[in-house]
Amino acid sequence: MEKTRLRLQTLRSGALLSAALLWAATASAQVELVRKSEANGQSQAISDYGFRYEIDLETNPVCNQGKTGTCWSFSSVGFLETEYQRKNKASINLSEMYVVRKVYEDKAEKYLRMHGTIAFAQGGALPDMLYVLREYGMMPEAAYPGRSNPAEGFDHSELESALKGLLDAVLKAEGKSLSQTWEGGVQALLDAYLGKVPETFEYEGKRYTARTFADQKLKLKAEDYVQITSFTHRPEGTWMAIEVPDNWLWDRSFNVSLESMMKTLDRALESGMCVGWATDVSEKSFAVRKGLAVCPDPDWLKTHPEATGFEFNCPERTVDAELRQKGYDRWETTDDHGMLITGKAKASDDRVFYLVKNSWGEIENPVRPGYLLASEAFVEYKTISMLVPVEALSKEIRTKAQL
Repeated sequence: MEKTRLRLQTLRSGALLSAALLWAATASAQVELVRKSEANGQSQAISDYGFRYEIDLETNPVCNQGKTGTCWSFSSVGFLETEYQRKNKASINLSEMYVVRKVYEDKAEKYLRMHGTIAFAQGGALPDMLYVLREYGMMPEAAYPGRSNPAEGFDHSELESALKGLLDAVLKAEGKSLSQTWEGGVQALLDAYLGKVPETFEYEGKRYTARTFADQKLKLKAEDYVQITSFTHRPEGTWMAIEVPDNWLWDRSFNVSLESMMKTLDRALESGMCVGWATDVSEKSFAVRKGLAVCPDPDWLKTHPEATGFEFNCPERTVDAELRQKGYDRWETTDDHGMLITGKAKASDDRVFYLVKNSWGEIENPVRPGYLLASEAFVEYKTISMLVPVEALSKEIRTKAQL
């Protein structure tokens, strides 16, 4: 027993040392995305767009994921909150970090079982929230804020390095047998950085576990939601796993045509449903300070070298399935951010834009702090996937998907 305890202490020390060494050298990808998008198009005015809102669904206040790569949890948990609000006409504040913690735990186990051949990082996918809801339940924010000091912002850089250092130390340990003490080390690190998960908690005068809170209070079922996507390297009308490193569960999405994906988005919004959105925001035409994401025509930009692409008279690309697929195949479209689509607007020239709630805090912009408007062309081109209620799907798609 004492040898086991000493070995665990050694592994923990090695992991923490790795974290210290990597801390200064490793920048958060999400932090870099925020920095770049804040700089894009700052000098351009958007008053000429003359936006008029057609749909503007109510949501909880904008959150701030801080220096973490957990946008997938903030967007998917935010989606679940809007579903509760839609069905109950009341708001609820759920814990993003409870979902993040359960994913860290199970991803660590899979990382070891796969001998370190899958990605272990802060990133995840929208359906990870459904996985946690189905397997473990859910907690309110008040029961599990996921940080030792709720007044401080989130920062998982050190936690990620410490966890991965521990897991890699286990994999590299002498002998062919996998250590059975790794789980205790993972739990100790998560407790230290995120806080211990309470076995029970009180909410509105009643005592719950994560499971009973999901079943008795939340009453939202994972099977009532589905992720859709649209790519041509897999057959249309079939289930597929989106091949990106953050899809550690290899969870499946239903592959539909580009037209069907956009019709599903519109149908959901028109029915009062928000939509979880996994997308690429690495383009210069995504600017949080401007509150805009557009898809400028590259040929027009070539003939207007001083333009940024945000000018009202700049035409946008015509997006089709072939162009989308090229972006994905060339790694120009990646799953680097998750957000929540909450509404729809039109510009003065009748171009369609979608209102998007971000999780980078209430960054000031001409649209709405913490929000932006993404053009229809940008959504068509840069979408990786959408998380929607099954009831938002057409009868034809539900039949093909057997939902």
